[in-house]
Amino acid sequence: MGVKFKDIVSSEEIRFEDLNGKVVALDAANVIYQFLSSIRQLDGTPLKDQNGRVTSHFSGILYRTSSLVEKGMKPVYVFDGRSSALKKETQQKRKEIKEESERRWKEALEEGRLDDARKFAMRSSRMSPEIVEGSKKLLKLMGIPYIQAKGEGEAQASYMVERGDAWCVASQDYDCILFGASRMVKNLTISGGQASPELIQLNKILKNLDVTRQQLVDLAIMVGTDFNQGIKGIGAKKGLKLIKKHGDIYHALEHLDVELDVDPDILRDMFLNHEVESHYQLKWQKANPEEIVEFLCREHDFSEDRVLTAVDKLKKLETTQSSLEQWF
Repeated sequence: MGVKFKDIVSSEEIRFEDLNGKVVALDAANVIYQFLSSIRQLDGTPLKDQNGRVTSHFSGILYRTSSLVEKGMKPVYVFDGRSSALKKETQQKRKEIKEESERRWKEALEEGRLDDARKFAMRSSRMSPEIVEGSKKLLKLMGIPYIQAKGEGEAQASYMVERGDAWCVASQDYDCILFGASRMVKNLTISGGQASPELIQLNKILKNLDVTRQQLVDLAIMVGTDFNQGIKGIGAKKGLKLIKKHGDIYHALEHLDVELDVDPDILRDMFLNHEVESHYQLKWQKANPEEIVEFLCREHDFSEDRVLTAVDKLKKLETTQSSLEQWF
């Protein structure tokens, strides 16, 4: 979900070629949820194997990740760790939305409204532990590294960009810039040319809005994040005016004569000092075609020809890895 900053944050359309040779940290929860939501049949039913197990995420991970590699990128997936207790309310709301969407999906199917059915089906997507573990297994077979975050995956990915181990975070969620990512790219894993990649840069946001990063975090807290409700009636534009006029969230709250549901200091710390994993290794390995075929085709009924075509694209990583190793 993330903070609603669309009205005040501008992006720059870029080409896939601009990311050639760049390490891209993919926010795994965001990207895999996108696969689960979008890779579906016309009536909204997710892809499944003959045993009824959902395979939409496997399709996205294999075909779209191999496409990124073919375009010269070096992807690394970053998975969420422990979820903050502050996120419980957001998670409960999401659960209720999914349950309601599933009910309306079935209702639309019964009435033959396929467009509505697909729309509601996309909103009903769920990320189970089995989906997460299966995704990690496939990535390992593909030779694509993944990092297990201590907390929020977005925070870990943002730290990797800040540290210089990745060039950008790939996500649809503006929370990445709150966690300090100097660059994030939207629409990177959307298929079929439905949308061009969009680059969002933290320094440009701060300059254009004339705020500090802490003020940007304060603004997000006022608008509402995954960790707090925000202030009723305060959107991004109104909140920005208040922060610029009063300097910080405390003076803005005093002016409005309101209190937040969570201590602003705790929320600030969540974004500015999030716990991250600093001991990790990024190494792209040679893909294992035989085991990928065994896993996807034998166990999950994928087309062997299509799978091998995608796996062939991963060979570009071997060439890149070899050329890099020559320097050390």
